Amino acid sequence: MRRIAIVTDSAACVPTELVKEYGIEVVPFRLLWGGKQFLDGVDLTPTEFYRLLREARTLPTTSHPPPEEFVKVYARLSQAFQGILSIHIPKEMSGTYSAAVRASQAMAPFPVQVIDSRTAVMAQGFIVLEAARAAAQGASLEEVTNLAKAMIPRVHLLAMVETLEYLRRSGRVNDVQALVGSILQVKPIFYLEDGQARLFAKVRTSGRAIEHLLKAMTERIGPGAVHLAVFHADALDRALQIRDHLAAHLKCAELCVTEFTPVMGAHTGPGVLGLAWYEGD
Repeated sequence: MRRIAIVTDSAACVPTELVKEYGIEVVPFRLLWGGKQFLDGVDLTPTEFYRLLREARTLPTTSHPPPEEFVKVYARLSQAFQGILSIHIPKEMSGTYSAAVRASQAMAPFPVQVIDSRTAVMAQGFIVLEAARAAAQGASLEEVTNLAKAMIPRVHLLAMVETLEYLRRSGRVNDVQALVGSILQVKPIFYLEDGQARLFAKVRTSGRAIEHLLKAMTERIGPGAVHLAVFHADALDRALQIRDHLAAHLKCAELCVTEFTPVMGAHTGPGVLGLAWYEGD
């Protein structure tokens, strides 16, 4: 019997079918756009979002769920579970973790553990999934919390950005960097370390960037089974090609394709392709 509820935020990009299968509670980010507020992945699907983004003159702004939203979620779950584990995007990237901590304090004495995943997208999602699978087997709050913490150093992520234009418009890179990148057709590849995105490599074309992603990932794994996720921002065809390549060449304990959430795509634009993985059965 499942005693512990697992909560995360929409930045984890856990595929919808797995969210449903394991009863994961996803608290969405907010997007403010054209005077309207949208719940990330709820009021605006990734497909709809990227279509609108390509045509937009102004970018949406984003905001994390407030503590009050977490209190509402935690209070509802407290009626059915003995404890809650809440796993979130790094505090360096968002105020989500802090909001969840404040909400957990407001829930006392009901036990709510909040973890900073130190990562995002499906690297965060894999931590969430492992906790949810343990919870489904009847694990205690202490057991699922310890498991989630042990997963943090095991998960890895690499992602390619198709264009620097959206990062420039969102203030993540300056005009000169974006101009140089545009002229050279540079496709930057990023990884996450200590809760922050860092430059891994700069490649001249999308095709070479994908090759670089695959090579960098395969060089970092052993001969055993690997859990893999391919994530994309409105680049499904390429994501499926990568998935098929990985399925043919690696021993995959798990392999899924998921969409890059609009709240993150608002800063990077469409065309993002990335890999998240960890080793082990």
